[in-house]
Amino acid sequence: MAAAFGLLAGVAQAQEFPSGNVDYVIPFGPGGESDITARLQQPFFSDKFGQELVVSYQPGGGGAVGWSQLNSMAGDGSKIMGINLPHIIIKPQQGDVGFQTEDITSVYMFHYTPDAIVVNADSPYQTLDDLVADAKENPGAVIFSGSGKGTANHLAQIRFDGMADIKTTYVSFQGTGASVTALLGNQVKAAWGYTTVGAAQGEAVRMLAVAMPERHPAFPDVPTFKELGYDLVSGAYRGIAVPQSASEETRQAVSDAIAEINADPDFQQKMIDGGFALVDVGYGEAMDAFMAEQSGIYLEAARAGGIIE
Repeated sequence: MAAAFGLLAGVAQAQEFPSGNVDYVIPFGPGGESDITARLQQPFFSDKFGQELVVSYQPGGGGAVGWSQLNSMAGDGSKIMGINLPHIIIKPQQGDVGFQTEDITSVYMFHYTPDAIVVNADSPYQTLDDLVADAKENPGAVIFSGSGKGTANHLAQIRFDGMADIKTTYVSFQGTGASVTALLGNQVKAAWGYTTVGAAQGEAVRMLAVAMPERHPAFPDVPTFKELGYDLVSGAYRGIAVPQSASEETRQAVSDAIAEINADPDFQQKMIDGGFALVDVGYGEAMDAFMAEQSGIYLEAARAGGIIE
């Protein structure tokens, strides 16, 4: 009886989330999309659960430093970490980065920044067809900036070139900010960016197409790639992981808590206004299926582009 009581008490304790303030580790520096969304989540976490979501940063190696240390952290629900796709899929394929994809216990995916082709407001490309026509006439001469090698932007460029039967040139910059600066400075003809670039830059830029199943609510006049004949739905997905030592109950409790924030209409509106697109992938079979599908897509593109063998 004592053993049974102790087991029940342990389960009850594991399900009590949050039992105090939660350290939310972002494996990047401040100011990026991961940080922005964490800051948006903070007040909702406090209001709903009566505890603070304390954001901290552990940058390095494009996220690899943080992810390599995730499983050394406490698994009692006091530590959670931001994750990004395709980063946690592609990076371990490129070399020894201190973790493997299967080492990451993903418990919830809450949004993605849809890929988009972005041009300056005064660009001669009025439509996606204009850009494709130029690329067909001048192979390699249409130069894109992008947020890095092997990122969602880069993989989208590889996939789209194949779909459109064109050859464009992708120039890797260190992050979205640097890529957009290159675009605004006319160093490139276009950028593989995200819908968040459209939200941040406003009338200074024009998005030719977004990689979403349906048009983004904040940009009702921008067509999807699907509408234009290209089966491209892609972007950088973000979510939450916990240490492997976390119990099944703790994993589910963290997933449920973030899902509750994601379902809040006020939170949803803030995300939409920022150019993000919400997803709702919880812990368990749904997450396993999602990761398997995305891994297949990203790895195929990375191999086609020579990013990995």
